[in-house]
Amino acid sequence: MRNDRHACPDTQRRKALGLLGAGALAAAMPWSRGLAAAQGWPQRPISYIVPFSPGGLTDVAARQVSQALSTGEGWNVVVENKPGGSANIGATLVARADPDGYSWLAITMTHAANATLFAGKAGYDLKKDLVPLAGLASSAMMVVVNAKSPIRSLDDLTRAAKAGSLSAGSSGNGTPPHLTLALYQKLTGTNLLHVPYKGGAPSLTDLLGGQLDVIFSNYPESLPHVKSGALRALAVSTAERSPDLPDVPTVAEAGLPDLVVENFTGVLAPAGMPQDLVLRIGGAIEKQVSQPAMQQALQRLGFVPRPRGPVAFKQYLDSEVDRWGAIIREARIQVG
Repeated sequence: MRNDRHACPDTQRRKALGLLGAGALAAAMPWSRGLAAAQGWPQRPISYIVPFSPGGLTDVAARQVSQALSTGEGWNVVVENKPGGSANIGATLVARADPDGYSWLAITMTHAANATLFAGKAGYDLKKDLVPLAGLASSAMMVVVNAKSPIRSLDDLTRAAKAGSLSAGSSGNGTPPHLTLALYQKLTGTNLLHVPYKGGAPSLTDLLGGQLDVIFSNYPESLPHVKSGALRALAVSTAERSPDLPDVPTVAEAGLPDLVVENFTGVLAPAGMPQDLVLRIGGAIEKQVSQPAMQQALQRLGFVPRPRGPVAFKQYLDSEVDRWGAIIREARIQVG
């Protein structure tokens, strides 16, 4: 029998083609495995980590999505609360999980800010270690004062802030109310005394008691007090007026169009997930959030539905990280 050195040209050509085919097959294997994973998925419950305490807006929205996916897709999505560490503990858990589609993370504007506030200290890198699946919804910030305050408009607030010292409460350093305050100060050239609290509720208690002048509040937290007449709303930070408060102007109508701020919520997963699976999961979430019943449920909670697929949500998230990073650096906001 002749060895390969003496094989005829046709035989050598066939062997070369065989090796080429094997190489092409090997190169295609990651894609094939990704496609197979997407086709066979899910085969067990999905863990949907909410890095906040139960009962909050992000938690309630996640549970709405979980129920919609159970009914509409037949998926078993289990919401798990992992609060702490300024929402970084739960995010780190997901960032370090296997990229197999069984670990999801609920995020908000807080995580966009944390990318700068905790740069190198969070335990994960938002852009490198996690991949966007879908955007869900957003809620407004609302500028509120005590109903007995002489301040009746956003213009009044700016004039009063420039004329003397005003105090502004927030739910803590680097939180969405604090960041909205920082943006307002940048846009108006004012300097209010920032008073950080451990959560939105105690800051609102002091506003109601007259110990604070203003709060750039999370809309759902201050809405009941505005409806009761205890607080006065000067503006909402979304592009559209709230259907619950149709007489309250938007920040654009009040003269500050660049103060549009939306405390969004969305879903991320560990980086490295097969793209087919990213698109399948993200598409399913976007589809369910787009359903009229789901949109009505979110609106009842104080959200504006913002269904976005993986590509659109990544673009939005990247822009929010850049936007708040610039504001945090300029205002020199730090966390303990």
